[in-house]
Amino acid sequence: MNPLVRRIRTGLAATLVFTLAAVTFAAEPYFPPRGAWERRTPEEVGMDSAKLQEAIDFSLQHEATSPRDNALDLQQTFGKSEPLFKIMGPTSPRGGITGIVIRQGYVVATWGEPDRVDMTYSITKTFLTTVTGLAHERGLIRNLDDRVGPYLPVPEQDLFASAHNAPITWTHLLRQTSDWSGTLWDMPDWADRPVGATPADHPNRPLHAPGSFFKYNDVRINLLSLATLHVWRRPLPAVLHEEIMEPIGASSTWRWHGYENSWVTIDGQRMQSVSGGGHLGGGMFINAWDLARFGYLFFREGRWAGRQLVSRDWIALARSPGPANAEYGFANWYLNPGRKSLSETPESSITFRGNGWNIIYLDPENDLVVVMRWIDRPFLNPFLGKVIGAIKRERSP
Repeated sequence: MNPLVRRIRTGLAATLVFTLAAVTFAAEPYFPPRGAWERRTPEEVGMDSAKLQEAIDFSLQHEATSPRDNALDLQQTFGKSEPLFKIMGPTSPRGGITGIVIRQGYVVATWGEPDRVDMTYSITKTFLTTVTGLAHERGLIRNLDDRVGPYLPVPEQDLFASAHNAPITWTHLLRQTSDWSGTLWDMPDWADRPVGATPADHPNRPLHAPGSFFKYNDVRINLLSLATLHVWRRPLPAVLHEEIMEPIGASSTWRWHGYENSWVTIDGQRMQSVSGGGHLGGGMFINAWDLARFGYLFFREGRWAGRQLVSRDWIALARSPGPANAEYGFANWYLNPGRKSLSETPESSITFRGNGWNIIYLDPENDLVVVMRWIDRPFLNPFLGKVIGAIKRERSP
């Protein structure tokens, strides 16, 4: 081959490789480094500043009406409806309404106190099921349709010894369809959001075949936490820190609590079985920035800066509807089929929800991640509608 032709071809090939590499690099999503998150103006990410400010102002007008003293709030709500209610884990006073809006990976708005560490209630469940998912990915849980009881040591196997409880699988606990019957940490399952016309009816609730009936129940979620603790044989906050929170650059301020009596001994070490919610106290205490990073991880399909921290297969399962509740995946993945739950948002949107309300909103269709804390529940939907409405749409010719 003519040396000149060879040089030209070699140069073209090198240019092509460089160009493709540049395209690949440019296509890589932005991931915020630890302690910082790049900001863009609303206009730089295709949003209208005035309309976005209207959404923020709307939220500020609709802070939750509950007391800022969370212990008092719990007493005034669950304390009135649950006959055995008692606060068994730590609580803390909450801050005011707080929000973060992220579009195309960049922060476009913050308000309130995003650095403030607050209780996050049932968003804790999403942290819990994520750690359970990591146990499954590593083979500590062989199959999600396995019965849970055989994974536990004696005497914890007794929790699944009855004919009703024995068939319960990991999937049932993850989807809140186990209908497990029993007592954990001195709290019977029926005492959590009890059913029945009178208090005398509560302990005699009807039993449902595992997998056939959805019931939101923190006692059963705490059972999932205990079972997951036993398969990891390590405190779940330590697992979460090492596997998720450290890689995504979360702060050192979050804490995951259990109850004063939820301690077990594994391999000679005393460990606390953490709770999956906060309505009896405990759960995840965290700031809005760390919630945003956690949500952004799932927005990017479990990938963070070149590392696949949570498998896409697990995420697909977590956001798939269960047979007993089409609006609920794994705890605490809320789905939006038919836009019945959030009419102002796309069907594809996902929310992680906690009392208060604490919300992480994921919207791939509009390239949005939103953290909203302490908004009055009826006003979440119109608030999100206003945020989406701030996106500039191209006009049809």
